[in-house]
Amino acid sequence: MKNEKKNRINVVYSTNPDFQYEYTAENEAETLVPEKQNLRVLIDSKQRKGKTVTLIQGFIGAEDDLKALAKLLKSKCGVGGSAKDGEIVIQGEMKEKVLNILREAGYRAK
Repeated sequence: MKNEKKNRINVVYSTNPDFQYEYTAENEAETLVPEKQNLRVLIDSKQRKGKTVTLIQGFIGAEDDLKALAKLLKSKCGVGGSAKDGEIVIQGEMKEKVLNILREAGYRAK
């Protein structure tokens, strides 16, 4: 019930007994199959205090699927990282290794 109240939009209170609240729709993008994903793998060190990271951009799909892919990459590379907003960050310069892992999993990556 508490979570239901948080998702109400446009109305705080109504005196109309027949009033129906509008709720925010949680639209998550449907995850594309790996063959249709077009991922870009980049090396970046800007705004990271000189630390080099490998970025995987272009993932289209649910946040849970993004995190699952990030977990696979982090475990195969043996490093840390994070995943949010359609982007995966892997610590270190792992571009070739990440490309090989993604291609083995069926993703289109460059």
